[in-house]
Parts: sequence; C-alpha cells; structure tokens
Amino acid sequence: MKHVSNHLTWHDSHVRKEDREKLNGHRGFVLWFTGLSGSGKSTLSAALELELHKRGIKTYRLDGDNVRMGLNQNLGFSAEDRAENIRRVGEAAKLMADAGLVTLTAFISPYQQDREGVKVSLGEDVAEVFVKAPLAVCEERDPKGLYKKARAGEIRNFTGIDDPYEEPEAPDLTLDTGKDSIQKNVSVLITYLQEKGVISTEANIR
Repeated sequence: MKHVSNHLTWHDSHVRKEDREKLNGHRGFVLWFTGLSGSGKSTLSAALELELHKRGIKTYRLDGDNVRMGLNQNLGFSAEDRAENIRRVGEAAKLMADAGLVTLTAFISPYQQDREGVKVSLGEDVAEVFVKAPLAVCEERDPKGLYKKARAGEIRNFTGIDDPYEEPEAPDLTLDTGKDSIQKNVSVLITYLQEKGVISTEANIR
C-alpha cells in the first residue's frame, strides 16, 4: 500500500532536465525492454548500451537480476513484490532520464498494469520495447537453467510456466529475437531513437 508522509516537500533543482540534456547533447529517455526470461532483453540492451557509448551517448542500463541483487534484494516474486519491483525501477529510471541519460531497463515486467504505471509516470520520456520470442525458443536457450528448474517444480511463480506473461497491447517497438540478429535489432533501436529525436543522426561512432 502506497504511503507518502504529509511532512514531505519536493525540492526543485536549480539545474533543469533541459539544461542537462543540452550539456549532454541528447535527450534523457528510457527504453523499457519487456519479455520472457531468455527472450534476449539483457543481451540486446547490453549490445545497445555499448553502441550508444561508442557514439558518445551518456547511457546506463538497469538489469533485472542486477537490481534484485541490490536495490530490490528484499523483494520476492509474488504478484505484489513484482509490482513493487517494477515501481521502484520505474522511479529509478525516471531519475536517470531527468539526469539526461538514455536509460535501458531489461525486466520481464510481466503485468500490463505495472508497465502502464511506468508509462504514466514517465510520459513522453519512455518507449516500451517488446522483446518477442516464443516460449519454446526461450526454453531452448534457457541461459540460466531456470526453465528446467521451473518445469521440475524447483522454482515457483515462474513467468511463462506457472505465472502469466501479459504481452504488451500496443508496444512502441516489437523486436523478434527468434528471427532477427542482435546487430539488426540494435540498428532498429538506434534508428528509432534518432527518429524520436532522442539522439542526433550526427552521433557517429567515436
């Protein structure tokens, strides 16, 4: 249950988001990668992060496992904890976008309602990227051996097995990692960011 003290006061900074963006030479923005475990979210976001860095773009990547090992280590995998996990990440991503960073978040984020909450919070500074891959492909990849454990009953509430994944109803981008290469999908993402005016078309590899 959300609780905000009546004794809190928001303090504005003397440096605006627009000032940071001008200094950086690009907009602050969030690409929210969502998809099944093994769909390629982490791999794709890491490849995009490297490409953006080469182009002189100030960026940071928030990965599901990494965040749960630190910021959200007290959360489990119940529906309530999953919702809180995504809420916290959304708030962290919002701060990073305000700092003028191109922020990449790679989280299963299985529930439509939770993702909608992030989009409402971030407004025009977020794009939902559905990393699409059939469950069979994700199980075949199974880079962490999690599907095998879930099928054996060693992991409960595992998305795609005994917990649902609600596919995005209207994602800004859908990338099929079962068919297209990482390089092709990174190229699609770069083009999207350029067309959105997040980064300049003159942002060449350094």
